[in-house]
Amino acid sequence: MEIKPTMKEQIQKTVAEIINNYETNDVLMEKEDRHLPSRNTIILLIKELRRVMFPGYFGDEDLSAYRGDYFVGSHLDNIYQNLKQQIITALIYNDTALTKEEATQRAEEICQYFISRLPHIQQMLLKDVQAGFDGDPAAQSKEDIIISYPGLFAIYVYRIAHELYLKEVPHIPRIMTEYAHSRTGIDINAGASIGEYFFIDHGTGVVIGETTTIGNHVKLYQGVTLGALSTRMGQQLAGVKRHPTIEDHVTIYSGSTILGGDTIIGRGTVIGGNAFITQSVAADTKVIVKNPEMTFKGRNDAENTWVWEI
Repeated sequence: MEIKPTMKEQIQKTVAEIINNYETNDVLMEKEDRHLPSRNTIILLIKELRRVMFPGYFGDEDLSAYRGDYFVGSHLDNIYQNLKQQIITALIYNDTALTKEEATQRAEEICQYFISRLPHIQQMLLKDVQAGFDGDPAAQSKEDIIISYPGLFAIYVYRIAHELYLKEVPHIPRIMTEYAHSRTGIDINAGASIGEYFFIDHGTGVVIGETTTIGNHVKLYQGVTLGALSTRMGQQLAGVKRHPTIEDHVTIYSGSTILGGDTIIGRGTVIGGNAFITQSVAADTKVIVKNPEMTFKGRNDAENTWVWEI
């Protein structure tokens, strides 16, 4: 007869096995004097930066009541201090040979670059807002797009994260874009290159891979995937162009999938819904997926039901 362990014995056994996993796996092993950046702090930075990009929309500030330069300056100082600390943490965690002094100097350089780029990011976001307003007849105002459109929020977080990605900051860009992904259902890798006047309508299920290149005045609908043909080679493909290039003034309708680093969708092209594309498409082309033929029959009196064939 099998003797079952008591609950106390089972807990002790489980504890021993988990501790063994800690000690034999470097991903689980505690790193002395090192830890990952704080996800909560990074999310707060995203929210703080959004107040600077769109003052009055996500806070109770009234710029008419006091000097705008004080508002922007005080927020940027706070953003700088918090972002620098998170970058230092990420750099040290990622590189054991890096000293605290070296990480601090590198973080200060990155933060100075990042803050210098904020006016450009703001101008790009204003163009994205304009693209959303111009491209959606249901939009009642630009204000509606800023405060409520998930596509714009995902684009905003991407544009912030992209600047840190370009400076090879570990962990933080991905934390940012995955936060936007969890909020909106839109997955934009921070490494993608996206031009001006970009609009994602509805947005749920959109995926934009790391090496995707998107030109100006591009519009995507929900469920669009800009992905890789195959990732079976795993890390051997790191840094390789494996996602498509979408040129200027392209519209891609819902449910379409475009794959491959050599795939180029030419300027002015319209991709219809539910297309599956793995080769380049010439400029000014309309790609239409023919619907399955649907034939309706009359009422079947014997079964008292409607019958149709596809």
